[in-house]
Amino acid sequence: MASESHHLTGLAGRYATALYELADEAKALDTVATDLKTLKSLISESADLRRLISSPLIPRDQQAKAALALVEKAGLSDISRRFVGTVARNRRLASLASIIDGFTALLAAHRGEVTAEVTSARKLSQPQADAVSEALRTAVGKKVSVQLNVDPQLLGGLKVKVGSRLIDASLASKLQRLQLAMKGV
Repeated sequence: MASESHHLTGLAGRYATALYELADEAKALDTVATDLKTLKSLISESADLRRLISSPLIPRDQQAKAALALVEKAGLSDISRRFVGTVARNRRLASLASIIDGFTALLAAHRGEVTAEVTSARKLSQPQADAVSEALRTAVGKKVSVQLNVDPQLLGGLKVKVGSRLIDASLASKLQRLQLAMKGV
């Protein structure tokens, strides 16, 4: 069912589709989505965790043990824990972020939502995040699922990616364009 409505390809797509179908069958889509959001934020916040899951030098059993300890400590649901365990045993932890993105895309398509990735220089406050969500909802004309990221190199402003469209209103890009204009390029 999920694969009919939204086509995901490659390894991450297959795992994301399998997890989506398991969660849908268990009526746990929202729970798994929350778990995966937590897991993705843990991965993005920890360089050590990113090294652990992506290093081919760390033995499979040690990676699996560490990943399972992490999901246990994070309090993820049984489906999410078992899924991460399977991914770890199959030595696919390096693809975990892509799998999470694929699951999120499937869920958004199922709900009739558009996913927008908003990157800012600093973490947005809740009122700022709500204002961005409302502006995107108005501009797109659909429900928008907003994924917030932080990249201090932007200096200020925002980068918004909706589908294949990227709107770059970051200070870093504006400075780069000004520098190119001053060089006469």
